[in-house]
Amino acid sequence: MRRPLVGALTTLLLTGATVAGVGAGPATAAPATPAAAQAKAKTKAVDFAGTVALSNCSGSLIRMPSSADNDPALVMTNGHCLETGMPGPGEVLVDQPSSRTFSLLNSTAGKVATLQATKVSYATMTDTDVTLYELNTTYARIKQQYGIDALRLSGDHPVAGTPIKVVSGYWKRIYSCNVDGFVHQLREADWTWKDSLRYTPSCNTIGGTSGSPVIDVNSGKVVAINNTGNENGERCTMNNPCEVDENGTVTVRRGINYAEQTYGITKCVGTGNKIDLDLPGCELPKPAGEELTRR
Repeated sequence: MRRPLVGALTTLLLTGATVAGVGAGPATAAPATPAAAQAKAKTKAVDFAGTVALSNCSGSLIRMPSSADNDPALVMTNGHCLETGMPGPGEVLVDQPSSRTFSLLNSTAGKVATLQATKVSYATMTDTDVTLYELNTTYARIKQQYGIDALRLSGDHPVAGTPIKVVSGYWKRIYSCNVDGFVHQLREADWTWKDSLRYTPSCNTIGGTSGSPVIDVNSGKVVAINNTGNENGERCTMNNPCEVDENGTVTVRRGINYAEQTYGITKCVGTGNKIDLDLPGCELPKPAGEELTRR
């Protein structure tokens, strides 16, 4: 998992990585060709507006395709960022009380508000790695008070080769790369994730970027949530996930990082932004016992 704090600051200092707003001087760019200018015009500007910083991770204020302005707003981060600890394999939490707070950022990564949760709507590290918090305020109120729109989750499976940006509210840093491909199963220690998204190498995310939204720069929508990377070249161990294909062949890619797709979440949220795991097409894992009782 892309854990926060532990080793992250050291990594940042040793690699000389640039954090937005810290030591970043102006660069001189070559004049854009007409083709480059046209391509740029087709992309969406991606900044920090709508992202959040947690005490230990990154995250985002998000809305579903079906969300209404007056619905309770949602914040999304990783399952392994849950304040009560990482859910075990097969563990699913639904509608658990929470008073966690989040720093809401504007386009330049300035803090504009502290948002507060009322509950964990959904959290798991099985098949995916996600926590959804319901807030004590609505999208409309956040827009009115702070001028910030929520990021929108795409309802479509992303496509290999798509340019993406990973936006970390914790580090106030944006990583740029492309979707390299998809992984049948991604295994790390005791957890297994399905159909994970693999980055091209330039998205060299570090601890603290866990939970960052992965944004398709063509649509401006969130297509995944950043969650892990292979740090030391080990095979299927903590902080060293391995890829497993349909035939069981294991591949280790040292230094490569991954995200979990989010389009499936949109199929599990109903009226009023409420999690409904019985909706048609919803494939998120259910709490233990519910699979049997609902057959």
